[in-house]
Amino acid sequence: MRLLARSSSALLCVLLLATTASAQTLWRMATEYPATAIAGEGLTHFAKLVGERSAGRLIVEPSYDASAGVKSAGMLAAVSEGKIEAGDAFTGALGTADPIFGLSSLPFLVANIDEARRLADVARPAYEKTLAAASQRLLYTTPWPPSGIWSKHPLTAAPDLRALSIRTYDATSTAVLNGAGARATNLSFADTTPRLKDGSLDAVLSSGDGGAGRRLWEFLPHFTEINYALPLSVATVSTKAYDLLPEDLRTIVDEAAKATETRQWEVIRTRLEENYAKMRGNGVTIAREVAPELKEALAGAARTAIVNWIAKVGPDGERLVQSVGSTAR
Repeated sequence: MRLLARSSSALLCVLLLATTASAQTLWRMATEYPATAIAGEGLTHFAKLVGERSAGRLIVEPSYDASAGVKSAGMLAAVSEGKIEAGDAFTGALGTADPIFGLSSLPFLVANIDEARRLADVARPAYEKTLAAASQRLLYTTPWPPSGIWSKHPLTAAPDLRALSIRTYDATSTAVLNGAGARATNLSFADTTPRLKDGSLDAVLSSGDGGAGRRLWEFLPHFTEINYALPLSVATVSTKAYDLLPEDLRTIVDEAAKATETRQWEVIRTRLEENYAKMRGNGVTIAREVAPELKEALAGAARTAIVNWIAKVGPDGERLVQSVGSTAR
């Protein structure tokens, strides 16, 4: 009888473990950015909320620094093809999939965080429609601090700009920097460091956040605050993966995504000065005043870039651009 009881108890434990394992769902979620970057923090926060609120029934497993083998430009394809269930991608890099994603990284289109948030909210239906066509749902948006120029030498005049061999982050920024006289190359962050090490790049267009996450101060000790753009990253999930969840878990995902987006837009308000403090602590000289001729060279190229983007997108693009103030138009 004792042996039978022990056997029954062991069988019950096995059945309970099997039931628990079958009730647990795993989502792999990737980004090409470090865990310390604002986009990486968003993944960590979302994963934590989902795990806690679902009591472990849904686990979001984040990966950072493109360790999953996926960069922003390939994120939508990776999710659509089922290589990962969810991902976070910089929208500028998604412009090759659909030009609508280039909106937030248009040059000098927004002047502050409030304008960036308003633009993101106005554009959300367009993002959701495009993502739905790729069998994905928009989870949340992450704003980046303003993009500036990291460089090996100070930028004090237009000739300094023309001397740069600079990493840019999308087709538009490449066209703008080339138009202003620099030699620009569109690269993911994951591909940038090797080019800095071999000396083929001597400047990077990026926020202080992305640059601090990649320790750009080891190569580029100067940062010029040109306030080029306050671009977005978008976190998405496969529609199939989402629809397979029971209704209560879908609600948990929706609420965690909403809370993560709220958190990201709150954090951005103090992020700039936090980044600057970290940069100064690592020997970076920050120039907050930009030479007028440098501004004009960039603004002239920016106007052309915005016109070209509107031509690609059509009337909806013009409506979105008109929804915020622009110093470049």
